[in-house]
Amino acid sequence: MFAAPDPERLRLRQASRAVIGVGLAVLAVAATGLDVRAAITGGLAALLALFTVTDADVRGQAGTTALLPLVGLPVLASAAALHDAPPLRDAAFLGIVFAGVYARRYGPRGNALGIFAFMTFFVAQFLRPAPQDLPPLAGAVLLALAVAALVRFGLWPIERRTPPPAAPPPGDERGLRRPTTRQAVQATVACGLALLAGQALSHERWYWAVGAAWWIFVNTASRGETLVRGFRRVLGTVVGIAAGLLVALPVDGHPAATAGIVAVCVFGIFYTAAVSYSWMMFFVTVMVGLLYGLLGVLDAGLLALRVAETLIGALGAAAAVVFVLPVTTHATTNAWIRRALVALQRGTEDAARRLAGDTAADPAGRVAELELLLGRARLALAPLVHPLNPYRERKARARLVLGLLDECAARAHALAGIAADPEASHDARLTEGCQRVEEAVRRLLLQQDPGAAGDRRTDAECALRQPDGDRAVAHLHALEAALAGLAGPLHSAPRRPLRTA
Repeated sequence: MFAAPDPERLRLRQASRAVIGVGLAVLAVAATGLDVRAAITGGLAALLALFTVTDADVRGQAGTTALLPLVGLPVLASAAALHDAPPLRDAAFLGIVFAGVYARRYGPRGNALGIFAFMTFFVAQFLRPAPQDLPPLAGAVLLALAVAALVRFGLWPIERRTPPPAAPPPGDERGLRRPTTRQAVQATVACGLALLAGQALSHERWYWAVGAAWWIFVNTASRGETLVRGFRRVLGTVVGIAAGLLVALPVDGHPAATAGIVAVCVFGIFYTAAVSYSWMMFFVTVMVGLLYGLLGVLDAGLLALRVAETLIGALGAAAAVVFVLPVTTHATTNAWIRRALVALQRGTEDAARRLAGDTAADPAGRVAELELLLGRARLALAPLVHPLNPYRERKARARLVLGLLDECAARAHALAGIAADPEASHDARLTEGCQRVEEAVRRLLLQQDPGAAGDRRTDAECALRQPDGDRAVAHLHALEAALAGLAGPLHSAPRRPLRTA
């Protein structure tokens, strides 16, 4: 809850850069003489540009940043034009929801552009600009994005030395079998339900319910992930509202105090986003309360309404993922694990070829792909080990699978390192071991028993204890044992007692 690893202080550096980028963007907009609404718009544009753009290389990030205003400004104009036509406004909002989620099939760029489009329409409901307000607001967005880009690519180019982790390649599904298509439908239904219920509760602040439903679907791929994320959003919002009563209300829009606390919130959003959705929502909620204070409309009743609207959005998301084209956690985890096993099989094949003298074989590349896929599998398995999961059998199975996947990754890394060593032995046992691993993976994918785990595990432990033992052979034995251990949890029915291999 209060501690998380931060390799190379990457989260610390990105959070610090975000405070600088958003702060300079707001100062730049304010320096032009524009009002507080333009400063808020510019600050949120800079925050989104720094938060959502996650392309795998700097060139891609620059391209996505340049495309943000081409998506955001037309959306801002349409939102301003439709304020006095609620049916058309609501239809446009839901259309943006569908398009924004559907665009995720195009990778990080599609995800960033979809989020920016949605949030631009959302902010327009928050600030309610008239058509005559569009020129200054558009200028604020352009100026803020330029400042954010200057900080990101010029003053503090973190990604040049530490590129963000690549996203795993998409699957080959088509139509309604494709997760992004299903999620687009689910998110549209969820936001539609949230919109209707939110407007019944408040004709002025209904959009908070839609925003809650939308963000619950970001970076989720299954029913379990979405339900857990909804719980975490409500939890973070409730705690954030409590803090807002103690912080935002006493500040009451004071510019200097508000700016200082907002800077802390921006830091907290970026620092916690990768490790805790609840903590991120805590900082978002406090920041929103402070922005309402700047606009002069903050009171305790408004904060309570925010909790109710968030709960409505979470319930709408829960209903959609359960009843509309559900993507089960079991199906999602199995799909990612199968893809990881295929990468493991190919990596072992490349290791065998490399050990046989084929310098073109690259097991390290396969291991990198394996890590991406295993990371996504771990994320998909996370809801099953959540404390709120009432199914003990599924929780035990998920914990076992996580441990065995970690074992597979460690052994694959070690094997790739040995294969890359030019002095590595061309022992026939290594080739035979790689072939056995390939066969074990094949049998796992066909839902057949890959072999007994006990003997292989014992052989591996014995070899690793010997000072002059062949560690490559030991790693292969351990890899076989881990694959044999996976047969039980992967081939058993999800809610039944675990069957051993």
